[in-house]
Amino acid sequence: MLIDREGTPVYTSYRRNEAGPIEAIRQAFAEMKSLPVNPVAAGTTGSGRHLAAVMMEADTVVNEITAHALAARTVEPKVRTVIDIGGQDSKIIYLKDGVSVGFNMNTVCAAGTGSFLDHQAARLNIPIEEFGDYALRSTNPVAIAGRCGVFAESDLIHKQQLGYRREDLIAGLCLALAKNYLTNVARNRKIEPVVLFQGGVAANRGIRWALEKLLQVELVVPEYFKVMGAYGAALLARQRFMEGTVKHSGFRGIGAVAESEYRPQGFICGDCGNSCEISELFIGGRLAGRWGSRCGKWEARAPQTTA
Repeated sequence: MLIDREGTPVYTSYRRNEAGPIEAIRQAFAEMKSLPVNPVAAGTTGSGRHLAAVMMEADTVVNEITAHALAARTVEPKVRTVIDIGGQDSKIIYLKDGVSVGFNMNTVCAAGTGSFLDHQAARLNIPIEEFGDYALRSTNPVAIAGRCGVFAESDLIHKQQLGYRREDLIAGLCLALAKNYLTNVARNRKIEPVVLFQGGVAANRGIRWALEKLLQVELVVPEYFKVMGAYGAALLARQRFMEGTVKHSGFRGIGAVAESEYRPQGFICGDCGNSCEISELFIGGRLAGRWGSRCGKWEARAPQTTA
């Protein structure tokens, strides 16, 4: 996401990385090459934030909770709860007077995330874009065991073999996944409005319907629901630049990020019992950055690309 000096989004890009985050980032920046912009600061977030930060020499690297909370209170100052379900994980953030006062994330269960829903849609032979519409056409949702992704998929297959309608199967699955989220992520804590529903799965009308049915609360889906994390990272980078914390951005430039050659590799550090897995990224044959050590030792020996 690109924002202007006032913090208003001017360009967004959302794509699946298809197990290739480096190429996905390159393609996203290649799309921006034709834009008449010259970014003065850059921020990253998400599970691949360290890799992305090294690729672009970002000024700000921020965790997902901070990024999503900042974006949420920017678009809705009265927000009390953020439900975020993305492609690989899900989380809930509680806010009071615009300040994050707690959060939970999914642990080992990926039920309800975008990748899980993609898999189920493919197995039922329907486009994921139509998944939610099927759920809304249901007249008798099937009871699906939703304690975890494995149980949900197994029970869905069993009920499918019994001949239930796809509409009822999908509606039952949406309800089961919503219950799983409220039990394992929200952990049955009271969810207070205003509630923002963000992340790629917010596009799924079936999951939104199921959550609203169980919570008896209307969910607000913000305009940039797919990229709220990126929005928060951009806002924080802007804030630091405006405050003077970042005086001279190290950002490599849109063209450089899109056109460079990248070679990732890694090794296990055996200097202590932690046996940390250290990731490295070479850009054009030059070591650009390292990350992954608990003590920070290897990061200190690498070129400094993040603030």
